[in-house]
Amino acid sequence: MNSHHDHQVPRAAAIVGLGAVALIHLLELQGKLKETPYLGLGYIALIVACVVSGAMLLHRNNRTGWILGGGSAVATLVGYAATRTVGLPKAHGDIGNWLEPIGLASIFIEGIVAAIAMYSLVTTARTPAAGSRAAENRHLQVA
Repeated sequence: MNSHHDHQVPRAAAIVGLGAVALIHLLELQGKLKETPYLGLGYIALIVACVVSGAMLLHRNNRTGWILGGGSAVATLVGYAATRTVGLPKAHGDIGNWLEPIGLASIFIEGIVAAIAMYSLVTTARTPAAGSRAAENRHLQVA
């Protein structure tokens, strides 16, 4: 089967998930910039990474897009866990606050994006490299 079509559903799901992660953090951005400016800057970096990786995945199965999107999701999950356990410098207000609704929505979506990225990176590594359509066609002609 054509690798391009194999990855359309995971790409679409990841793009929607990355958009949701960006939106959640955009909604929280103003308050975060006021209370903990360095975390607000981290939110901005996350939003940009989500938009960029989503754009990279929009038209093709892009390994760099998967790494950026999946890595951003995993980093955000780690950050969430840190803020809920030990806290971060000048950010101890969320320690123990595991059930905040927007936080739960965020970790749910980030977990899905991370899983899809991992799946896509593993399955892409097993398929012929992009641009090897001629090699695939030769293999089909010989068989």
